[in-house]
Amino acid sequence: MSRLSFTIAITSGEPAGIGPDIISAIDANTFAARLVILGDRELIESRCKAQVGNREFVEYHPDRNPPDSGALEILHIPLAEPCKTGTPNTANAGYVLEMLKRACNGCLQQEFNAMVTAPVQKDLINQAGFAFSGHTEFLADLCGEAKPVMLLTAAQLRVALVTTHLPLRQVPDAISAELIMQILDILNQELQHKFGLDHPHIKVCGLNPHAGESGYLGREEIEQISPAIETMQHRGLNISGPYPADTIFTQANLSDAEVILAMYHDQGLPVLKHAGFHRAVNTTLGLPIIRTSVDHGTALDLAGSSSADAGSLLSAIGSALSQAECVRKNAATP
Repeated sequence: MSRLSFTIAITSGEPAGIGPDIISAIDANTFAARLVILGDRELIESRCKAQVGNREFVEYHPDRNPPDSGALEILHIPLAEPCKTGTPNTANAGYVLEMLKRACNGCLQQEFNAMVTAPVQKDLINQAGFAFSGHTEFLADLCGEAKPVMLLTAAQLRVALVTTHLPLRQVPDAISAELIMQILDILNQELQHKFGLDHPHIKVCGLNPHAGESGYLGREEIEQISPAIETMQHRGLNISGPYPADTIFTQANLSDAEVILAMYHDQGLPVLKHAGFHRAVNTTLGLPIIRTSVDHGTALDLAGSSSADAGSLLSAIGSALSQAECVRKNAATP
């Protein structure tokens, strides 16, 4: 497959964090795709030079072929103010969001086949006056989609979430049978469309300890979760549960599951990150575009230190490319 077959946009994230550092680990010749880095060119060049020495960068032009040398292409988006490594500046919050908007719009207009995101500093963006709960929700708004689904993968382990960035106190009230059914439907479709999984088996966690213990430890399983599962089973989806979250991640229970659907963020993601930190990938499903991301934060204390691990970024690029290939294959199949 030609390197011209796919183009992937890579946003460099919070400029004071490790995003610009881990960009230096990307070898354009490793991936069968055109890789375009979004961010301030001077910042990225200087941080990469500090990490690995001089790297070759060229300006990105969508109407030109990529360089034969394997140099990284940069779509220059200027910082609002100079960046001090490890010290975020609210003045650059708009810069971070502009990268996301440009990459997302490029995907919607089919300039890019996928986008990969380096980490951002959520609290800083909110301090700057922008309502921002995370990449997932921000990109869903840009795409005009009401219900994105967060899926994290580490090797063969996949974990999706019913609720994402909510305080734990709000989780039970946010869970409904309608929401669970909507997410199960998206999961089933996207695992087939973007991951090539035929009739995927989705195992669903309960919300409460022991999956509610027949109502003694909570009734969400009886009143919301089980009815949603039964309805989707009648529609032909390969779904089972609810399972107690403290045993669903055992090897025996994972052996016949393509994905685990957890009820909230810290029910499923600690297990996944324990299993594959630095190689796990965050994917946003339910969007008309492909978006993957690293599984970690900005690590401000590591910025500029040459200690940041780029494994998750490289895995995210590989996953984005794999999903783009799967989508194209499905589109070509009658």
